[in-house]
Amino acid sequence: MAGHGQGDKHTETKKGLDNGTPATSLSNVTSSRAYILTVEDGKGAPGPPLETDGHVGVQHPTSFLETLVHLLKGNIGSGLYAMGDAFLNAGLVLAPILTLFLGVICVYSQHMLLTGAKKLQEKTGSKTPPSFAEAVELSFKNGPPTLHKWARAVRLWTNIFLCITQMGFCCVYFVFISDNVKQVMDYYEVTLDVHVHMVIALIPIMLSCWIRDLKYLVPVSLVANVFMTVGIAVTFYFISQDLPSPSEREYVASWTKIPLFFGTVIYSFEGIGLVIPLQNEMKKPGQFTSAFGVLNIGMTIVSILLITMGFLGYLKYGDGVLGSLTLNLPQDDVLGQAVQLTISMGVLFSYALQMYVPIEIIWPRILERWGPFKHHSVTEIIFRSSLVLVTFVLAEAIPHLSLFISLVGAVSSTALALFFPAILDLAVHWDSGFGRYKWLLWKDGFIIFIGIVGFLTGTYASVDAIVRKFL
Repeated sequence: MAGHGQGDKHTETKKGLDNGTPATSLSNVTSSRAYILTVEDGKGAPGPPLETDGHVGVQHPTSFLETLVHLLKGNIGSGLYAMGDAFLNAGLVLAPILTLFLGVICVYSQHMLLTGAKKLQEKTGSKTPPSFAEAVELSFKNGPPTLHKWARAVRLWTNIFLCITQMGFCCVYFVFISDNVKQVMDYYEVTLDVHVHMVIALIPIMLSCWIRDLKYLVPVSLVANVFMTVGIAVTFYFISQDLPSPSEREYVASWTKIPLFFGTVIYSFEGIGLVIPLQNEMKKPGQFTSAFGVLNIGMTIVSILLITMGFLGYLKYGDGVLGSLTLNLPQDDVLGQAVQLTISMGVLFSYALQMYVPIEIIWPRILERWGPFKHHSVTEIIFRSSLVLVTFVLAEAIPHLSLFISLVGAVSSTALALFFPAILDLAVHWDSGFGRYKWLLWKDGFIIFIGIVGFLTGTYASVDAIVRKFL
């Protein structure tokens, strides 16, 4: 989450990224959450490489605890509040089992990505690991000859799915903010249509995305983190009070609802673009992937939070659980209203960081093809505003939070979290074989199968449910 300069230097840096030049801590960033890592201390762009434990580090490397905090921040967001609805679609008993199962697969895929990136780094002689998209491209270039011609295409598609995922998050943010603010305002008889609330939210969101230097977004990020932490703690307090008997809830839901559950959970777990830059920022990168390292401990905490929030949320509200648990909080309780507004502000302040990924991917290509522009700053602001408006229009078109989350998870998060890491792993191990009884082939094939089934069924179920909402 690394700062960058502006003007010609800014343009030159981004072109270097797009052309696959040796990566710095900035070029390894594939998630907006990761950008904050090298600018939270207000130092701006990263300095010269620093040798640490045989790895090329950064000027201000992070400790074990700092990296763990960053990992938790990057994986805990609006998806956490959607887990009550996810459990509704799977059942009180089946949902925890499936959540844990998908969590293990997602974490294993993150390990595959890190291992593959390290092997590709050693094979190519690069001083720093490749980014997510670069790793997938290199795996095709160094894999079977039949895959070589698809290397640039698979990098393009990886970046496309990264853009879709991040912009999907941004769409969800618009719906999340407007739904929660409307519910509070309605209580005080300030009745406005939900679309009007989206328009109101558009103004501060647009202004925040005009900030081009990430170091100026650090205070915004810190405020968002405080709001989210307080909101999560108070939400747990509310949903753990006066719980009914588990026998009053459905233990196993209808199988037709499972695809919606899948999409929501994958959306909640999808932080795979964060792992490479996080590892690169550590003083001791080996601590990230060890048995009791940052990744395993952090994702265990995330899994526990998701399962607990989903279980308590569904147990508390049953069939009445909404797309965000904040919408179920008591409307006549000032503390509940404060939580809704606090979380909404936290999400609003997070929007600009989420949008940085598609900006960093698309803007360099525009500069390369049509730049340099006479009025560079004005042109970039117009471009940034256009991306914000795209997410705004999509949010206006599909104002159903739970279905939107499930759709984003099924369409793009599935590809990033499951499909691409498994494909990369197969390509990396092509020359060395797939192990005894070709277990690597079976293992990766199983993950790809889950990804394809989840993509097809989740997308169909989400689109079908959205269409039915409008009929």
